[in-house]
Amino acid sequence: MHLTVEQIYPADVSAVAAMLSDAEFVRWRGRRRDAGAASHVDVSGDPASGFTVSLRRTLPTDLIPAQVRQLVGDHLEVRQAEAWEPVRDGRHVGTVAVEIAGAPVRMTGSLRLEPTADGGTRQVYDGEVRANLPLFAATVEEAAAGAVRRTLEAEERAGREWLEGS
Repeated sequence: MHLTVEQIYPADVSAVAAMLSDAEFVRWRGRRRDAGAASHVDVSGDPASGFTVSLRRTLPTDLIPAQVRQLVGDHLEVRQAEAWEPVRDGRHVGTVAVEIAGAPVRMTGSLRLEPTADGGTRQVYDGEVRANLPLFAATVEEAAAGAVRRTLEAEERAGREWLEGS
């Protein structure tokens, strides 16, 4: 299942890249109630030379349909890894992988930060959600895509709040 999520931030690309590569921000966003409980955060590098972000968090299963919950247990452990290339022509591109531990579900795709006409930044996640369950793959992929979308929407709210407080 294809998934595209766009996030808009009221700051330029360099400010958003700085925020995304800031370990303090990643820890803070991972502690927010609407983003799940973060148990692991690792950030290395910087926007000029490229950076990676690794985040592991626990989400409640109420993010997915009831008929799928029995397949994943009481909670979802989500592992997210982003690898960003160095800034090029005022833009950043990278790759993302999101896995749900204990479930044969994975999202892989690309990331990009690009300027908007009003001086802000658009962050785009574009990828494929795959479930390796022959009979339930479509249902699980749809549920997982919804959970990933809601998580990324929570991250956008966190980023906007962080930028407004900076």
